[in-house]
Amino acid sequence: MLHNMSSRFLALGAVMALAGCGGGGGDDSASVGSGSSASGGASGPTLAAATAVIDGAALGTANWQSGSTSTGGHGQAVSSLNCAAAGNSYNYTHLSIYMNGTQVAVPANIGTVAPTLAAPTGCVYPLNTVDETGKIRMDTTSNTSYTLGQFFAIWGEPLSATNVAGLQASSVTAYVNDGGTLSKYTGDLSGLVLPPHGEVTLVLGTPLSQIPTYTWTDPPPFDPHPVTLSFGGVVGAAHWPDGNTASGGTGADVDGLTCSPTMAVNYHVHAHLAIIYNGQWLALPQGIGITASCDYEMHTHDKTGIIHIESPSVKNYTLGNFFDIWGEPLTSTNVAGLTGNIVAYINDNGEARRYMGDLRNLALISHRDVTLQIGTPAVSTLATYSWYEPQ
Repeated sequence: MLHNMSSRFLALGAVMALAGCGGGGGDDSASVGSGSSASGGASGPTLAAATAVIDGAALGTANWQSGSTSTGGHGQAVSSLNCAAAGNSYNYTHLSIYMNGTQVAVPANIGTVAPTLAAPTGCVYPLNTVDETGKIRMDTTSNTSYTLGQFFAIWGEPLSATNVAGLQASSVTAYVNDGGTLSKYTGDLSGLVLPPHGEVTLVLGTPLSQIPTYTWTDPPPFDPHPVTLSFGGVVGAAHWPDGNTASGGTGADVDGLTCSPTMAVNYHVHAHLAIIYNGQWLALPQGIGITASCDYEMHTHDKTGIIHIESPSVKNYTLGNFFDIWGEPLTSTNVAGLTGNIVAYINDNGEARRYMGDLRNLALISHRDVTLQIGTPAVSTLATYSWYEPQ
């Protein structure tokens, strides 16, 4: 099924993701809120040596479900913060929560609202998480200062002197590492200002002798020269034949996704997939998800890497769904028959990060760029794109 193509180009941000919030790397001008006082040494805990962390890892024991709770942010304004498309002007802060000496993982997807028919791209709050590392993304497009209370309001969890997201103790002790200077915070926890590139640690129960710090491995920078994607174009070297394989979709439902000659398209978005094998960019075949009699809800029209997602309703479309329709394997060591060490990167409107979850569960949402690096050498830059807006 061919579509009328608009001549409008969308330049996805060639903005390098800002550095993470490693210990000792904080912004000297960041405020830690009123009521803070010096701590450390003989009078209290000291900063631990920094632990290297990669985006996508999990820090701590799982305790809460992913995302905001039913009383948190689901698109409405929360604490004067609105849910909108992710911007490319942002920085990070970090939150650690300890209960009786055990670190508890801060959930992924706090402040992230899934797409709907009314809002096909979904939205994110200016404070949000994308993994279980405890890093909190802070949008700086309009605001440059946020509080811990705003984050917990978006999360939909309580925050008080005795209760942190349902974990209770006789008292909660808060520490702030801002640029390598450790302070004990003694004010109202809701008013604690989140330090850019700094770290907040909440301790319930058993005291800590050392406060953790982290260094972060940034993804490669963006290539400043966008790759132009045009309808019918080719990006990369030929490797696979066009269309589905014999084990892919032949017309029957695949993972609950239908193939129809006249599908009602109420939800229509596009993602991009780049596959780089031993340093060579390989072209994603055209005709994946397209048979002689019908089109699947996920398909490709050309070899640009653009994946069309067209459906009567909103669903959670994943990279695994796409590979199942294609009929190619997708595991932690095998991408469509290419084997080796696999590193995945995601770019959402100029926010790049490494993805370390199950590749099959990687969600394909509007204008998300996915790069799969297989083998060596490691990619030195992440591509950005100037691409037609498919219709």
